[in-house]
Amino acid sequence: MTVVVAVGAQWGDEGKGKLVDLLAERASVVARYQGGNNAGHTVINPLGEFRLQLVPAGIFDPKTTCIIGNGVVVDPGSLLTEIELLSSKGVDLDRLFLSERAHVVMPYHILQDRLEEQAKGPRSIGTTGRGIGPAYADKVSRIGIRVADLLDKDLLHERLEFVLALKNRMLTKLYDADPLSFKETYDACIEQGARLSRYVADTCLMMQQAVARNEKVLLEGAQGTLLDVDFGTYPFVTSSSPTAGAVCSGVGLPPTAVDKVIGVYKAYCTRVGEGPFPTEVKDEAEQTIRERGHEYGTVTGRPRRIGWFDAVLARHTARINGFGYFVVNRLDILDTLPTLKICTRYVVDGVETENAPVRLERCEPIYEEHPGWLAETGHIRSFGDLPPQARNYLERLAELVGAKLAIVSVGPRREDTIMILDDLL
Repeated sequence: MTVVVAVGAQWGDEGKGKLVDLLAERASVVARYQGGNNAGHTVINPLGEFRLQLVPAGIFDPKTTCIIGNGVVVDPGSLLTEIELLSSKGVDLDRLFLSERAHVVMPYHILQDRLEEQAKGPRSIGTTGRGIGPAYADKVSRIGIRVADLLDKDLLHERLEFVLALKNRMLTKLYDADPLSFKETYDACIEQGARLSRYVADTCLMMQQAVARNEKVLLEGAQGTLLDVDFGTYPFVTSSSPTAGAVCSGVGLPPTAVDKVIGVYKAYCTRVGEGPFPTEVKDEAEQTIRERGHEYGTVTGRPRRIGWFDAVLARHTARINGFGYFVVNRLDILDTLPTLKICTRYVVDGVETENAPVRLERCEPIYEEHPGWLAETGHIRSFGDLPPQARNYLERLAELVGAKLAIVSVGPRREDTIMILDDLL
């Protein structure tokens, strides 16, 4: 048995989708354990370029069962659109399963999300407006609608009647917005539930049975650890936990089932939206990295903020998740830069530290400078063939992260990959 977790180690957008796509051919099951359609994985393979939001990146391997776990909040319309797109490209969806326990992103969640952000004004946190936070809030408040409810007309009618009355009072009294129609909302839910019914299953049992059969299982999260609601740059975080610790509750496995945790980093840092970013750069390097890396949000299209590799936060996320191995993506984006920087320590209120404080906005980075390699790396497939400066840079990252460097990506395609360790799954 091998159960492997792939975790974003920065602020998301690290390239987890490519890693999952690479490893999926070795897995029997690939499952998503948290988040919603507020995050995206871009996968480029022989079938084309795909920007997945809810469907696990293992869907492109014909032998792999793909599961959307109970820890995910699901916008039915978004999922159906994604399914239709994949089907139109010849992707087999018979291997896709959706947890009956997953909570549903309802129309009022999306409206509430956008109205709340507007009401916050300059204190808004820059959500995607997809309703993810309100959906998770309703889950915890015990007024959520679950996927199983969409398949039970009477139960859905009873629950939606109660919840929509609450939501409409909030929309009209607090935000001066128009109320939502019960009939339109109910009818849409029933229609979407009917279309999704073929995919709905007891995925917790499926996961447990796969582990009992000693199958290889790959678990993928959305976003990154620095957006974790507990350990990220709160309040500029997502509404769930992207860490390895959320896997068990997100798919229904015990902690003892997990064998390996792989952290996914970029060779530099990016983030979308507001919040502290100690190594953010505002110079020529920022523009070079953004344009060479096409650093724009997969879901939102917003330009990503750019920064140097932050080893303080890299160690922080490695410790929280227990990374035994890590991946460095997008090394090739740095090919043209004459000098690179790595943040190894902070100065906080005049005191140096190698640890991440809770208030990152008070941190001033201390950098090491490394010479760039000024050579194209996109064609390289062996670690030993990389320019010496590139090898030195990666080896220094491994020292600072405290885990084994397993894979280096030098381009977006599957083949643009340097496999250093080949036994991850």
